[in-house]
Amino acid sequence: MKVTTGIRYGLRAAVQLAKEYRRGPVSVSLIARNEKISTQYLEQLLNRLKRGGVVKSIRGPQGGYMLMKNPKNIRVYDVVKSLEGDMCIVFCMASGSRQQCNVEEKCSTKMVWQKVNDAIVDVLRSISLEDLCGERSRK
Repeated sequence: MKVTTGIRYGLRAAVQLAKEYRRGPVSVSLIARNEKISTQYLEQLLNRLKRGGVVKSIRGPQGGYMLMKNPKNIRVYDVVKSLEGDMCIVFCMASGSRQQCNVEEKCSTKMVWQKVNDAIVDVLRSISLEDLCGERSRK
């Protein structure tokens, strides 16, 4: 099981915005340079975060992106859900999944995947962007 590049990069970009929260909008080029992410890919990720209500964009010469709320009120879960949608580790557990499982009623492993999924969601909901802002400085 692997976390997508989009989640990793998008979360790093969100942490950058959290660090600059009180200073105003941050340009895409600055985030891209600091995080070593392609500007084009970063724009796509920021647009997903914008649609998910995590960030907003400001136009103009001093424009860029900002968090919609205080970093202490944005959970890692919010970022991941904005970037990837449903937080299900197996397709059959996703709400509205188009893929059908041929053993769903008598699946002997569903409980395992549900517990793993719940644990992942619990961890992601327990960590705020503010929590992550200090992580690099502690290392």
